[in-house]
Amino acid sequence: MKLQTQISVQKQRHNQIDYESKLLLLGSCFSENIYAKLSYFKLNAFANPLGIQFHVYGIERLISRAINKTYFTKDELCNSDGIFYSFDAHSKWNADSADQLCNTLNTQLDITNTWLRTATHLVITLGTAWVYRHLDKDSIVSNCHKVPQKQFLKELLSVNELSESLDGILELVRNINPNVTFIYTVSPVRHLKDGFVENNRSKAHLLASIHKVVNPRNRSYYFPSYEIQMDELRDYRFYETDMLHPNQLAIDIIWKRFTEAWLTNEAIEVKEKVDVIQKGFKHRPFQPSSKSYSEFKDSLSLKVKDLQDEFPQIRF
Repeated sequence: MKLQTQISVQKQRHNQIDYESKLLLLGSCFSENIYAKLSYFKLNAFANPLGIQFHVYGIERLISRAINKTYFTKDELCNSDGIFYSFDAHSKWNADSADQLCNTLNTQLDITNTWLRTATHLVITLGTAWVYRHLDKDSIVSNCHKVPQKQFLKELLSVNELSESLDGILELVRNINPNVTFIYTVSPVRHLKDGFVENNRSKAHLLASIHKVVNPRNRSYYFPSYEIQMDELRDYRFYETDMLHPNQLAIDIIWKRFTEAWLTNEAIEVKEKVDVIQKGFKHRPFQPSSKSYSEFKDSLSLKVKDLQDEFPQIRF
């Protein structure tokens, strides 16, 4: 008896990911989960240079600034109790001075520019269609920085607004990197602070807008992480204790499905070798001075050397 409905995920036959690929991941916190997996398995990846971006406008603005080198200036920053921040960036970049924050954010833009020009795959994860418009600035922000809600107007982006922004992103990136492959996905994290009905409306808009722009003939694809979580893993044992975020088991399952769909067979084999080495590094011996542990370290060193002889770019 089968107690789950399994989402069908087909193996990609073109534009697959291997250990020569460069992946840039932008979007919600779920993109951070996938990035952590890519990093663990030593695939070449970079994620969210200005921090998590929950909506498409934030992603488009980041890409536009990076490509056009529209650097941050001191007059566009905000200051609260001596701490400087930008509505375009996550609070982890907050700084004690405007100069320090500008330097940090502009360095991230330069890094993003390089990745956009050289990436083989751009993975975009959309979290919500709800956005917040700052009333004084009359602009939609990427992060509210706990500024009082009365300073914002909450808006739901339409399917057309979302798809137009996605089209804009595609055009911006393709102008400097015509061969990049786009992979879109919707975050399975539920934004229940918006409300149950409002969260479902938001996810519906995201799904509809992505499928307006997905076209395999144009190197743009959809990966069903949202559907795997909501339909295949529809049990609270696959959630964190907040009942909103996928737990590590769910992330592992979705990652496995992603690798089955997108990684080449050779890359999957290499990934397994990397996993053995990573687990070896984490091993803590009962007797560090024993002969068996010395042999274990020698064996591990040999595995690292053999792998790096074949893939010099892999570093542990």
